Amino acid sequence: SAMRTVLVAALVLICASAIAKDAPKATPLANPAPPHAARVFIESPRDGATVGQDVHVVFGVSGIKVAPATDTAPGAGHHHLLIDVKELPPLDAPIPADANHKHYGKGQTEDTIHLSPGDHTLQLDFADYRHVQFNPPLVSQRITIHVK
Repeated sequence: SAMRTVLVAALVLICASAIAKDAPKATPLANPAPPHAARVFIESPRDGATVGQDVHVVFGVSGIKVAPATDTAPGAGHHHLLIDVKELPPLDAPIPADANHKHYGKGQTEDTIHLSPGDHTLQLDFADYRHVQFNPPLVSQRITIHVK
């Protein structure tokens, strides 16, 4: 009968929504642990340096391999330069790509960036091939430079 068809359809919908509620949520990205002795640092400029508007930044690393983002090997990753960023990006998502979060997915270890006059902070944030940070984050000291 038509009534029975409506009841069956209603039961199907109720069961389907109950099953959907139990479905696993999109899992946050699993953060890799950094190698035990891994360190990331800014070789130059030095903290407190006065520089011109074209700033040559040299990225330093030890205890972990710098590789392009196409290299999925564990214990490898690439640099991200955080410019004037006060707080690290959230751990559960890739590092954003914008004017304040520069990606070096080709495995670059230096860059020349253009900054306006004034004080700026620079910090390296090393991440895996997915641009996902290590946990704990593998970051350099945040330095302040004075741009003339």
